[in-house]
Amino acid sequence: MNHALMRRRDLMKALCAAGLVHALPALAAAESPIETTRIRIQDSLITCFAPLYVAEALLKAEGFTDVQYVKTPLAEGPNEALAAGRIDLAQNDSAAHVMSLDAGAPIVVLGGIHTGCWELFVQPSIRSLLDLKGKKVAAPEKSSRQAFVAAMVASVGLDPRKDVVWINHAPADSMRLFEQGSIDAFMGFVPEPQELRARKVGRVLINTLTDRPWSQYFCCLAAGNREFVRKYPIATKRALRAILKATDLCVSQPESAARLMISRGVATNYDYVLQSVQEIGYRKWREYEAEDTMRFWGLRLREVGIVKSDPKKLLARGTDWRFINELKKELKA
Repeated sequence: MNHALMRRRDLMKALCAAGLVHALPALAAAESPIETTRIRIQDSLITCFAPLYVAEALLKAEGFTDVQYVKTPLAEGPNEALAAGRIDLAQNDSAAHVMSLDAGAPIVVLGGIHTGCWELFVQPSIRSLLDLKGKKVAAPEKSSRQAFVAAMVASVGLDPRKDVVWINHAPADSMRLFEQGSIDAFMGFVPEPQELRARKVGRVLINTLTDRPWSQYFCCLAAGNREFVRKYPIATKRALRAILKATDLCVSQPESAARLMISRGVATNYDYVLQSVQEIGYRKWREYEAEDTMRFWGLRLREVGIVKSDPKKLLARGTDWRFINELKKELKA
């Protein structure tokens, strides 16, 4: 039997056991008719995007008969595809959303998904953020990796524009150079931290899952194409509901989620993926406020000169919390 089909069957069993599939048609039937039965979501090779893949069956139960996963190259990023209208809904990190809105992208941030998928690794000789002055930090230019590290070093008084030497390489090359000692710091994104820890490479200076203030805000948030959200509000809410239920499933059934990610080709090492899914803060979507996250990162990135817009204006034109607020009341479990 096809392994991908077996993984989907395993997931369907988990969905049924959790009562997630059977409850949705009743909810959908009690609501207004869905405006479109097609939904397009990014297909990106990122472990923390697990809820998007787990959500496939849930999206179909919500009335989406045509669920499409659109290949989105890492170099492009999901927000570019979202702004261009190639996909309807996306999951991306807070810094990427802030930078996209600052550039005028027609996207709308809808709600938080999880916390903590970034870890700043450093060489053993570096004991604090201040020690990064004059050091080589791996981060592609204008990337989320660079934005996060820039905010972190600025929090201790360093100027990321002058006090850090930025090294621009692909993540895999940066990891190799970091292991060789040619780079002093590397911002790891799941499952890179799990791999580095397993190989005992470097040490973690900041873990955004546990270290304040970074742990108090969402890492990834869901967003929609502005025209899609305006034109299809019922579909938007149902799609977000499916993704949030899938987020809960990543907590209750991490093994099923990890196997699905492997079958999708997101990664090849099941143990690293499972560890990532188990560690990421998927439990936090009910507790934290996405508005706080967007405001926090809007302020931090403006302080370091990465964005120019007033955070209040960014939030006013680029967020819509109606759906997440309603769903938090509906999905109180």
